[in-house]
Amino acid sequence: MKSYLIVGSSILAALVGVTLYSALYTVNEVEQVVITQFGKPVGEPIREPIREAGIQLKMPFVQQVNFIDKRVLEWEGTPSDMPTKDKLYISVSLYARWQVTDPLQYFLRLGDERSAQSRLDDIFGSETRNAVATHELIEIIRTTKDRQPLRDSSLTEAEKEQNIGSLVPISMGRLVVEQDIFNAAAKKVKVFGIELMDIRFKRINYNESVRPKIYERMISERRQIAERFLSEGKGEAARIQGNRERDLDKIQSEAYRAVTEIRGKADAKAAAIYASAYNKNDQAVAFYAFTRSLQALELALSQNTTLILSTDSELFQYLQHTQASEPNPKN
Repeated sequence: MKSYLIVGSSILAALVGVTLYSALYTVNEVEQVVITQFGKPVGEPIREPIREAGIQLKMPFVQQVNFIDKRVLEWEGTPSDMPTKDKLYISVSLYARWQVTDPLQYFLRLGDERSAQSRLDDIFGSETRNAVATHELIEIIRTTKDRQPLRDSSLTEAEKEQNIGSLVPISMGRLVVEQDIFNAAAKKVKVFGIELMDIRFKRINYNESVRPKIYERMISERRQIAERFLSEGKGEAARIQGNRERDLDKIQSEAYRAVTEIRGKADAKAAAIYASAYNKNDQAVAFYAFTRSLQALELALSQNTTLILSTDSELFQYLQHTQASEPNPKN
Protein backbone atom coordinates (compact mmCIF):
# COMPACT_ATOMS: atom_id res chain seq x y z
CA MET A 1 0.00 0.00 0.00
CA LYS A 2 2.83 2.30 0.89
CA SER A 3 4.46 1.69 -2.46
CA TYR A 4 1.32 2.85 -4.26
CA LEU A 5 1.29 6.01 -2.18
CA ILE A 6 4.95 6.69 -3.02
CA VAL A 7 4.37 6.18 -6.74
CA GLY A 8 1.28 8.37 -6.71
CA SER A 9 3.10 11.11 -4.82
CA SER A 10 5.96 11.01 -7.32
CA ILE A 11 3.57 11.25 -10.26
CA LEU A 12 1.72 14.15 -8.63
CA ALA A 13 4.96 15.99 -7.88
CA ALA A 14 6.08 15.50 -11.49
CA LEU A 15 2.78 16.86 -12.79
CA VAL A 16 3.04 19.87 -10.52
CA GLY A 17 6.64 20.48 -11.64
CA VAL A 18 5.73 20.25 -15.32
CA THR A 19 2.77 22.54 -14.75
CA LEU A 20 4.91 25.13 -12.96
CA TYR A 21 7.58 24.88 -15.63
CA SER A 22 4.94 25.51 -18.31
CA ALA A 23 3.33 28.35 -16.36
CA LEU A 24 6.50 30.30 -15.49
CA TYR A 25 8.83 32.06 -17.91
CA THR A 26 11.56 34.69 -17.66
CA VAL A 27 11.75 38.01 -19.53
CA ASN A 28 15.21 39.61 -19.64
CA GLU A 29 16.09 43.27 -20.05
CA VAL A 30 16.41 43.29 -23.87
CA GLU A 31 13.18 41.41 -24.65
CA GLN A 32 9.46 41.98 -24.74
CA VAL A 33 6.83 39.26 -24.87
CA VAL A 34 3.55 38.68 -26.67
CA ILE A 35 1.43 35.87 -25.17
CA THR A 36 -0.71 33.89 -27.60
CA GLN A 37 -3.42 31.40 -26.92
CA PHE A 38 -4.25 29.07 -29.77
CA GLY A 39 -2.36 31.45 -32.05
CA LYS A 40 -4.16 34.63 -30.94
CA PRO A 41 -2.59 37.30 -28.71
CA VAL A 42 -3.90 37.55 -25.16
CA GLY A 43 -3.00 39.69 -22.16
CA GLU A 44 -4.16 42.09 -19.49
CA PRO A 45 -5.19 44.64 -20.47
CA ILE A 46 -6.43 43.09 -23.68
CA ARG A 47 -3.53 41.77 -25.80
CA GLU A 48 -1.02 44.06 -24.06
CA PRO A 49 2.61 42.85 -24.50
CA ILE A 50 4.84 42.29 -21.48
CA ARG A 51 7.83 44.64 -21.33
CA GLU A 52 8.97 44.31 -17.72
CA ALA A 53 11.94 42.05 -17.02
CA GLY A 54 11.62 39.23 -14.49
CA ILE A 55 9.71 36.02 -13.87
CA GLN A 56 6.21 36.04 -15.36
CA LEU A 57 3.24 33.72 -15.17
CA LYS A 58 1.03 32.35 -17.95
CA MET A 59 -1.61 29.72 -18.37
CA PRO A 60 0.24 26.43 -18.73
CA PHE A 61 0.04 24.29 -21.84
CA VAL A 62 -2.45 26.47 -23.74
CA GLN A 63 -0.53 29.75 -23.90
CA GLN A 64 2.71 30.31 -25.80
CA VAL A 65 5.44 32.89 -25.16
CA ASN A 66 6.73 34.89 -28.18
CA PHE A 67 9.91 36.84 -27.47
CA ILE A 68 10.60 40.03 -29.44
CA ASP A 69 13.86 41.96 -29.23
CA LYS A 70 13.41 45.54 -28.05
CA ARG A 71 16.97 46.70 -28.79
CA VAL A 72 17.95 48.88 -31.76
CA LEU A 73 18.47 46.40 -34.58
CA GLU A 74 20.53 46.77 -37.72
CA TRP A 75 19.64 46.26 -41.34
CA GLU A 76 22.23 46.12 -44.09
CA GLY A 77 21.22 45.88 -47.72
CA THR A 78 23.07 44.13 -50.50
CA PRO A 79 24.54 46.30 -53.30
CA SER A 80 22.14 46.78 -56.20
CA ASP A 81 22.43 48.64 -59.51
CA MET A 82 20.04 51.49 -60.20
CA PRO A 83 19.91 54.45 -62.64
CA THR A 84 20.20 58.10 -61.62
CA LYS A 85 18.28 60.99 -63.11
CA ASP A 86 21.15 61.69 -65.55
CA LYS A 87 21.01 58.06 -66.79
CA LEU A 88 24.14 56.81 -65.04
CA TYR A 89 23.98 53.37 -63.45
CA ILE A 90 25.48 53.15 -59.99
CA SER A 91 25.82 50.39 -57.42
CA VAL A 92 24.26 51.43 -54.10
CA SER A 93 24.31 49.75 -50.70
CA LEU A 94 22.63 51.12 -47.56
CA TYR A 95 22.43 50.40 -43.87
CA ALA A 96 19.68 51.28 -41.41
CA ARG A 97 18.83 51.06 -37.71
CA TRP A 98 15.34 50.16 -36.52
CA GLN A 99 13.46 49.20 -33.37
CA VAL A 100 10.23 47.40 -32.54
CA THR A 101 8.00 49.92 -30.76
CA ASP A 102 4.64 48.11 -31.12
CA PRO A 103 5.30 44.42 -30.40
CA LEU A 104 1.70 43.36 -30.94
CA GLN A 105 1.41 44.96 -34.37
CA TYR A 106 4.87 43.63 -35.23
CA PHE A 107 3.89 40.10 -34.24
CA LEU A 108 0.56 40.16 -36.05
CA ARG A 109 1.95 41.50 -39.32
CA LEU A 110 5.47 40.05 -39.46
CA GLY A 111 5.79 37.37 -36.81
CA ASP A 112 9.58 37.24 -36.43
CA GLU A 113 12.78 39.11 -37.25
CA ARG A 114 13.49 37.14 -40.41
CA SER A 115 10.20 38.23 -41.95
CA ALA A 116 10.88 41.78 -40.78
CA GLN A 117 14.27 41.85 -42.46
CA SER A 118 12.76 40.60 -45.70
CA ARG A 119 10.03 43.26 -45.63
CA LEU A 120 12.60 45.96 -44.86
CA ASP A 121 14.61 44.81 -47.89
CA ASP A 122 11.60 45.47 -50.11
CA ILE A 123 10.68 48.83 -48.57
CA PHE A 124 14.18 50.30 -48.33
CA GLY A 125 15.17 49.03 -51.77
CA SER A 126 12.06 50.52 -53.38
CA GLU A 127 12.44 53.92 -51.71
CA THR A 128 16.14 54.03 -52.54
CA ARG A 129 15.43 53.38 -56.19
CA ASN A 130 12.82 56.14 -56.25
CA ALA A 131 15.18 58.64 -54.60
CA VAL A 132 18.16 57.78 -56.82
CA ALA A 133 16.04 57.94 -59.97
CA THR A 134 14.84 61.47 -59.14
CA HIS A 135 18.29 62.93 -58.39
CA GLU A 136 21.44 63.35 -60.43
CA LEU A 137 24.59 61.49 -59.54
CA ILE A 138 26.39 64.58 -58.25
CA GLU A 139 23.55 65.20 -55.77
CA ILE A 140 23.92 61.68 -54.36
CA ILE A 141 27.70 61.86 -54.01
CA ARG A 142 28.27 65.39 -52.76
CA THR A 143 27.28 66.60 -49.29
CA THR A 144 28.37 70.26 -49.00
CA LYS A 145 26.42 72.66 -51.18
CA ASP A 146 28.78 75.68 -51.17
CA ARG A 147 32.10 73.84 -51.03
CA GLN A 148 35.01 75.67 -52.68
CA PRO A 149 37.63 73.37 -54.24
CA LEU A 150 41.39 73.84 -54.00
CA ARG A 151 42.32 74.73 -57.58
CA ASP A 152 45.82 74.53 -59.02
CA SER A 153 47.40 77.98 -58.99
CA SER A 154 49.12 77.25 -62.31
CA LEU A 155 45.82 77.02 -64.21
CA THR A 156 45.43 79.65 -66.90
CA GLU A 157 42.38 81.86 -67.28
CA ALA A 158 41.31 79.89 -70.36
CA GLU A 159 41.42 76.63 -68.39
CA LYS A 160 39.52 78.20 -65.51
CA GLU A 161 36.82 79.28 -67.97
CA GLN A 162 36.59 75.62 -69.07
CA ASN A 163 35.84 74.73 -65.41
CA ILE A 164 38.94 72.57 -65.11
CA GLY A 165 39.45 71.72 -61.45
CA SER A 166 36.10 73.21 -60.42
CA LEU A 167 33.14 71.47 -58.76
CA VAL A 168 29.74 71.06 -60.34
CA PRO A 169 27.22 73.06 -58.25
CA ILE A 170 24.57 71.10 -56.34
CA SER A 171 21.21 72.16 -54.93
CA MET A 172 20.54 69.44 -52.34
CA GLY A 173 23.30 66.93 -51.58
CA ARG A 174 23.49 63.38 -50.24
CA LEU A 175 22.14 64.20 -46.79
CA VAL A 176 18.90 65.52 -48.27
CA VAL A 177 18.54 62.43 -50.44
CA GLU A 178 19.06 60.21 -47.40
CA GLN A 179 16.46 62.22 -45.50
CA ASP A 180 13.97 61.74 -48.35
CA ILE A 181 14.51 57.98 -48.20
CA PHE A 182 14.14 58.06 -44.41
CA ASN A 183 10.89 60.01 -44.47
CA ALA A 184 9.30 57.81 -47.10
CA ALA A 185 10.42 54.52 -45.54
CA ALA A 186 9.55 55.53 -41.95
CA LYS A 187 5.87 55.91 -42.86
CA LYS A 188 5.73 52.48 -44.47
CA VAL A 189 7.47 50.57 -41.66
CA LYS A 190 5.42 52.27 -38.94
CA VAL A 191 2.36 50.17 -39.79
CA PHE A 192 4.40 47.07 -38.87
CA GLY A 193 5.11 48.42 -35.36
CA ILE A 194 8.65 49.42 -36.36
CA GLU A 195 10.29 52.76 -35.77
CA LEU A 196 13.03 53.63 -38.25
CA MET A 197 15.93 55.22 -36.36
CA ASP A 198 18.33 56.05 -39.18
CA ILE A 199 19.23 55.17 -42.76
CA ARG A 200 22.43 56.01 -44.62
CA PHE A 201 24.25 55.26 -47.83
CA LYS A 202 27.03 52.81 -47.03
CA ARG A 203 28.69 52.67 -50.42
CA ILE A 204 28.10 54.28 -53.81
CA ASN A 205 30.13 53.05 -56.74
CA TYR A 206 29.99 53.36 -60.48
CA ASN A 207 28.49 50.50 -62.40
CA GLU A 208 30.97 48.46 -64.42
CA SER A 209 29.41 49.68 -67.68
CA VAL A 210 29.90 53.39 -66.94
CA ARG A 211 33.10 53.23 -64.88
CA PRO A 212 35.43 53.26 -67.95
CA LYS A 213 33.67 56.37 -69.30
CA ILE A 214 34.12 58.19 -66.00
CA TYR A 215 37.78 57.25 -65.84
CA GLU A 216 38.29 58.32 -69.47
CA ARG A 217 36.81 61.73 -68.70
CA MET A 218 39.06 62.13 -65.68
CA ILE A 219 42.12 61.01 -67.69
CA SER A 220 41.22 63.42 -70.51
CA GLU A 221 41.07 66.35 -68.10
CA ARG A 222 44.40 65.42 -66.52
CA ARG A 223 45.96 64.89 -69.97
CA GLN A 224 44.82 68.35 -71.07
CA ILE A 225 46.61 69.92 -68.12
CA ALA A 226 49.69 67.75 -68.73
CA GLU A 227 49.83 68.76 -72.39
CA ARG A 228 49.72 72.40 -71.37
CA PHE A 229 52.64 71.85 -69.01
CA LEU A 230 54.53 70.04 -71.79
CA SER A 231 53.92 72.85 -74.29
CA GLU A 232 55.00 75.45 -71.73
CA GLY A 233 58.11 73.39 -71.01
CA LYS A 234 58.96 73.12 -74.70
CA GLY A 235 58.46 76.87 -75.13
CA GLU A 236 60.71 77.57 -72.16
CA ALA A 237 63.33 75.17 -73.56
CA ALA A 238 63.21 76.93 -76.95
CA ARG A 239 63.58 80.31 -75.24
CA ILE A 240 66.59 79.10 -73.24
CA GLN A 241 68.13 77.59 -76.38
CA GLY A 242 67.61 80.82 -78.30
CA ASN A 243 69.17 82.86 -75.48
CA ARG A 244 72.12 80.47 -75.40
CA GLU A 245 72.74 80.76 -79.15
CA ARG A 246 72.36 84.54 -78.97
CA ASP A 247 74.82 84.79 -76.11
CA LEU A 248 77.21 82.44 -77.91
CA ASP A 249 77.09 84.52 -81.10
CA LYS A 250 77.65 87.65 -79.05
CA ILE A 251 80.67 86.14 -77.31
CA GLN A 252 82.11 84.92 -80.62
CA SER A 253 81.57 88.27 -82.34
CA GLU A 254 83.16 90.16 -79.46
CA ALA A 255 86.08 87.73 -79.43
CA TYR A 256 86.54 88.08 -83.22
CA ARG A 257 86.44 91.86 -82.91
CA ALA A 258 89.03 91.74 -80.14
CA VAL A 259 91.23 89.42 -82.20
CA THR A 260 90.90 91.68 -85.24
CA GLU A 261 91.79 94.73 -83.21
CA ILE A 262 94.83 92.98 -81.75
CA ARG A 263 95.93 91.79 -85.20
CA GLY A 264 95.42 95.28 -86.63
CA LYS A 265 97.49 96.85 -83.89
CA ALA A 266 100.16 94.18 -84.35
CA ASP A 267 100.24 94.69 -88.12
CA ALA A 268 100.45 98.45 -87.65
CA LYS A 269 103.28 98.07 -85.16
CA ALA A 270 105.08 95.61 -87.47
CA ALA A 271 104.65 97.98 -90.41
CA ALA A 272 106.04 100.80 -88.31
CA ILE A 273 109.04 98.69 -87.36
CA TYR A 274 109.59 97.68 -90.98
CA ALA A 275 109.27 101.28 -92.12
CA SER A 276 111.73 102.57 -89.55
CA ALA A 277 114.16 99.78 -90.43
CA TYR A 278 114.02 100.15 -94.21
CA ASN A 279 113.92 103.95 -94.42
CA LYS A 280 117.35 104.55 -92.94
CA ASN A 281 119.15 104.85 -96.34
CA ASP A 282 118.72 104.17 -100.06
CA GLN A 283 120.27 100.71 -99.84
CA ALA A 284 117.77 99.69 -97.13
CA VAL A 285 114.92 100.97 -99.26
CA ALA A 286 116.15 99.02 -102.25
CA PHE A 287 116.60 95.89 -100.15
CA TYR A 288 113.06 96.23 -98.75
CA ALA A 289 111.67 96.56 -102.27
CA PHE A 290 113.66 93.52 -103.32
CA THR A 291 112.39 91.36 -100.43
CA ARG A 292 108.82 92.42 -101.03
CA SER A 293 109.20 91.47 -104.66
CA LEU A 294 110.49 88.07 -103.66
CA GLN A 295 107.56 87.58 -101.31
CA ALA A 296 105.14 88.55 -104.04
CA LEU A 297 106.90 86.21 -106.44
CA GLU A 298 106.74 83.38 -103.93
CA LEU A 299 103.00 83.86 -103.45
CA ALA A 300 102.32 84.24 -107.18
CA LEU A 301 104.40 81.34 -108.48
CA SER A 302 104.01 77.68 -107.82
CA GLN A 303 105.69 74.59 -109.20
CA ASN A 304 105.59 74.22 -113.00
CA THR A 305 104.36 77.77 -113.47
CA THR A 306 105.14 79.74 -116.63
CA LEU A 307 105.57 83.48 -116.05
CA ILE A 308 105.59 86.04 -118.89
CA LEU A 309 107.16 89.34 -117.92
CA SER A 310 107.71 92.55 -119.78
CA THR A 311 111.25 93.78 -120.08
CA ASP A 312 110.14 97.02 -118.53
CA SER A 313 108.75 95.41 -115.39
CA GLU A 314 110.61 95.88 -112.15
CA LEU A 315 110.40 92.14 -111.35
CA PHE A 316 112.10 91.28 -114.63
CA GLN A 317 114.81 93.84 -113.93
CA TYR A 318 115.37 92.34 -110.45
CA LEU A 319 115.65 88.87 -111.89
CA GLN A 320 117.95 90.07 -114.66
CA HIS A 321 120.09 91.98 -112.16
CA THR A 322 120.26 88.87 -109.95
CA GLN A 323 121.43 86.68 -112.82
CA ALA A 324 123.98 89.28 -113.84
CA SER A 325 125.35 89.49 -110.33
CA GLU A 326 125.76 85.72 -109.94
CA PRO A 327 129.47 84.53 -110.48
CA ASN A 328 130.22 82.70 -113.68
CA PRO A 329 131.23 79.11 -112.86
CA LYS A 330 133.62 79.03 -115.88
CA ASN A 331 135.75 81.87 -114.41
